Amino acid sequence: MNCSLNQTIAHLKVLMAAVKDAVFPQYSDRKEESALGEIAFEISSVAGAEASGKFMESFGELRRQILSDVEAIAAIDPAVKSYQEIVFCYPAVTAMLYYRTAHVLHSLGVEVIPRMLTEYAHSATGIDIHPGAVIGDYFAIDHGTGVVIGETAVIGNHVTLYQGVTLGARRFSYDSEGRPLNEPRHPVLEDGVTVYSNTSILGRVTIGKGAVIGGNVWLTHSVPAGARVVQGKSQETFTDGAGI
Repeated sequence: MNCSLNQTIAHLKVLMAAVKDAVFPQYSDRKEESALGEIAFEISSVAGAEASGKFMESFGELRRQILSDVEAIAAIDPAVKSYQEIVFCYPAVTAMLYYRTAHVLHSLGVEVIPRMLTEYAHSATGIDIHPGAVIGDYFAIDHGTGVVIGETAVIGNHVTLYQGVTLGARRFSYDSEGRPLNEPRHPVLEDGVTVYSNTSILGRVTIGKGAVIGGNVWLTHSVPAGARVVQGKSQETFTDGAGI
C-alpha cells in the first residue's frame, strides 16, 4: 500500500459506497456496472491489481452472504416493516457489509486495509468484528451495540447474537521470547446458535448446534448441541429444552 493515510481513507470511503450500491442496486441511483467498476478501481488503488481481480471474482458470493444476513434479521425481528428499513437503518447491515468486505481482503493476504474497514464499522455501529473471524450465512445481530467477535472465532449458519455479546479469548500462549502466539483462542458457534444480551463466551470452546445461551452468562466451557444455558445463583445447563 503506497497511499498516504488520508488518501487511503478517501479510497476506502468511495470503495464502501460502491460496495453498498452493488450489493443493494435497488436502492442506488447509479448502475450496478458502474459500482462494480469503482470497486475494482478502488481496491486496485489501495491493494494492487491482483487483489482487486481476486476480490471481484468473489464478489458474487460476498453479495449473496450479505443478502442472507438481511434475511436473517427480517426473520428474527418483529419490528421490521421492510427490507428497505433493514438496509437503511440497522447497524448490523453496516457492520456486516464492512466485515464481509474486509474478510475477503484479509483472506487474500491484504494488510492493514481489512482492519481499517472493520474499525470504521466499529466506530460507526459499536459492533467490533475482526476481519479474520469466519462467519457463515444468515448471520443476525439484533441491536448490536457492544458486540465483540475475536479474530479466530468461527460462526456457523443461522446464528443470532444480541447486544453486548463477547466472543473473546480467555488466555494467551507465549513463545520463548514472551510474545503472544496467534493461535485459535476464540469460540466456535455451530449452526443455529442463539446468544442473548450481555453474555461473554471466552476461549476455544464449542457451542453445539442449536444451543441457546441466555443473557448475562459468563461461559468458559463447551456446550452440547441443543443445550440451554441460563444465568442464576449458579449457572445451569439444560439439555432437554427446559429452563428457558
